[in-house]
Amino acid sequence: MADEIKKEAAETSKSKPEMAKKDAAKKNSGKKSGEKKPNIFVRMGKAIAKFFKDEKGECKKIVWPDRKTVLKSSLVVIVTVAILGVVIWLVDTGLSEGVKALINLAEKVGEDEPTTATAGAIISGLFGM
Repeated sequence: MADEIKKEAAETSKSKPEMAKKDAAKKNSGKKSGEKKPNIFVRMGKAIAKFFKDEKGECKKIVWPDRKTVLKSSLVVIVTVAILGVVIWLVDTGLSEGVKALINLAEKVGEDEPTTATAGAIISGLFGM
């Protein structure tokens, strides 16, 4: 009962011109009521043809850069890749050497008894002294 009242209120709140436009759009959106849709294969063929026609039109809109722009862009990319490669190599080398230093330090510390000399070895190993 409450749902029906809400629907009626919603329908009456719409203005008559809006309702008339929607009704006209529904009538005009489809083809004639007695007319059937074409076969699925016919519709599919037309859709594929339309796709390629649109694709051809889009390809005509492409503006290719000139030789100078391509060379500048390529140079920027090559330099950027080279710089990043060097940075990654430096970080990798630094981390590898750090791990090797910690392994060597652990081997040295494991041999001695824990004393102040061991603490000094740990500090000197960490700071490379």
